Amino acid sequence: MRNYDIVVIGGGPAGLAAAKSAYENGCHSVLLIERDTKLGGILNQCIHNGFGLAHFGEELTGPEYAHRAMVELQETASGVEILLDTFVMEITSDKTIYAMNKTDGYFEIFAKAIILAMGCREKARGALAIPGTRPAGVMTAGLAQHYVNIDGYMVGRKVVILGSGDIGLIMARRMVLEGADVLACIEIAPQPGGLARNITQCLEDYGIPLYLRQTVTAIHGKERLTGITVSEVDENYTPIPGTEREIECDTLLLSCGLIPENELSRKAGLAIDPKTGGPFASESLETSVPGIFACGNVLHVHDLADNVTKEAIEAGKAAALFVGGTKETTSKDAIDNPKEFPRKVVKPVEESKQEIADDGAYGVRKMTCIICPRGCQLSVVLSDPPIVSGNSCPRGEEYAIAEVTHPMRTLTTTIRVRYEDGSLGRISVKSNGEIPKEELFELAGKIHHTIIDAPVQVGDEVLPGVVATSGT
Repeated sequence: MRNYDIVVIGGGPAGLAAAKSAYENGCHSVLLIERDTKLGGILNQCIHNGFGLAHFGEELTGPEYAHRAMVELQETASGVEILLDTFVMEITSDKTIYAMNKTDGYFEIFAKAIILAMGCREKARGALAIPGTRPAGVMTAGLAQHYVNIDGYMVGRKVVILGSGDIGLIMARRMVLEGADVLACIEIAPQPGGLARNITQCLEDYGIPLYLRQTVTAIHGKERLTGITVSEVDENYTPIPGTEREIECDTLLLSCGLIPENELSRKAGLAIDPKTGGPFASESLETSVPGIFACGNVLHVHDLADNVTKEAIEAGKAAALFVGGTKETTSKDAIDNPKEFPRKVVKPVEESKQEIADDGAYGVRKMTCIICPRGCQLSVVLSDPPIVSGNSCPRGEEYAIAEVTHPMRTLTTTIRVRYEDGSLGRISVKSNGEIPKEELFELAGKIHHTIIDAPVQVGDEVLPGVVATSGT
């Protein structure tokens, strides 16, 4: 049996930060277990930008965020032992871990403390109970993201998104940039579930309609999806008879929510919070079992990876204190005084959040500011110069004027790489800064038809104005 002071399960942003924090707080017997063949977790397939503003002070893509976190771990906590391609099969309340991999087979690990950082998973079709056949072409948005961004496979040509979660919105944009026709995004609730930023830059930028208070009530096709039935719903989310309409499509991507990955937590006997789907946790992120801590999306689903990192740093410190013989709270507090986690609050919006209204001699364009999560509702008089109202900070005014005069965007995509043995792979890339919105498709097409040679490192310029965000 192997023995460690602290074992961290999961090598995504939570696990990386927790392992680093535990090591920096004096615990130098730390093992980090990851089931994939490399660290980074879900960040590796999230090639879009929007990460890192809070933690690193700049906007990064998912692979760049993971790279930064791994560099930090290597530089400040190089003594952390890492096991990749290793599956944890079970953990027990006495902190015994049963794991397996190709090299060691099935083996046991004992830890003085465990930090759970397994992340979350998507709700699949089975959890949604959509009636109909079971053809190819129906999958979660995250699975499609892996196929397109990691494996380089195109999942379909005529696509519908069910649900307006952030992953689904981002995949709507990604599919358009890859040449697909995204017909609609369908949301059962009266307001979208994703961030205002993604509604603007993933749907409105590409003219993808968002239908609220509607859902998919039937799936058609035998071997491959041929279409879906969409119905309006009432205030109880029940389909309204007579409102059915057919949409012909070959792909349906499901973006209907995330669930904390807690099979291991339940096997260990941890008390689960029915509100979050994750374990109850004290203020020090200790669960109902003494010495087992949880952080990140396994505890509750976060909107930002930066918040995951912040929480994981706390968990790593608390686990190190526990191993050292001190702790701030007891595990009983996880039940008696559970930590309250913020719930996402989304303001109701209209189906189209950008409108042109008559304001005397000038039109007025209404939009949601996406500079920060506050989401101010802006009105821009289309005069010369434009006049902005509704903003709560100067950055909102700058954003609104730029949007109506010269909108700029960052392109994130993938490029093919030829390795020394002649095989082809893919790495993620982005435009080196923002470019005019009307130039996105031209640059995306140029990247799509280019093959570069390995080796490539993060930050290398692979084409004029295009830099690598992951390496070979």
